[in-house]
Amino acid sequence: MPAAPRPRPPAHRAQRVRAWLRREGVPLVCLLGLLLVARSSLANHYHVPSGSMEPTLQPGDRVVVDMRAYGLRVPFTEWIVWPAEAPVRGDVVVFRSPADGLRLIKRVVATGGDRVDLVDGHLSINGVALAPVPGAPEDFGGRQAVLDLGAGGGPDIDGLRVPEGHVLVLGDHRGASLDGRWFGFVPSAAIYGQARGVFWRRGEGFGWHPL
Repeated sequence: MPAAPRPRPPAHRAQRVRAWLRREGVPLVCLLGLLLVARSSLANHYHVPSGSMEPTLQPGDRVVVDMRAYGLRVPFTEWIVWPAEAPVRGDVVVFRSPADGLRLIKRVVATGGDRVDLVDGHLSINGVALAPVPGAPEDFGGRQAVLDLGAGGGPDIDGLRVPEGHVLVLGDHRGASLDGRWFGFVPSAAIYGQARGVFWRRGEGFGWHPL
């Protein structure tokens, strides 16, 4: 009867583990690092937590966020190393709230230098109403926003001037949105990226709803 193989000594097993780590572990760590950098600098997704952007966004929506839209950043910072276009009116953006640092998603309605008036949820920018008649979608120049005024329009705005380097953000559900009327202007550097579209919606599953 052949003798049973003797177990390899622990030192030999440790050498094999170290050899595997040198051969496979370092490339694996590099790959994970690259994926993390890509997620923080190139593209990401956002889970919509509330109805403040209804009907454009529904609670539970999952949104693709283009992190390069306003410049390529050093990962995990607000330092822009490759500038790009600035946010424009109508963009749906993910940003860091000036109030508590949480990530929120709202619509940019005004940029630096704009004069903003809001009455019963209806916007006027630089003296021009964005909706031709009350109840119609607001026209941001090629991009329209359908509003939900079922909860009213929320606080009005009277002749507010947006400082340079900042934007004013509002929710499309004007009467149920904690937005720039509460926490003030958002520095452009605090915007992580532009929401491009909804790729998953509760009750519908996967699909594509461009923003």
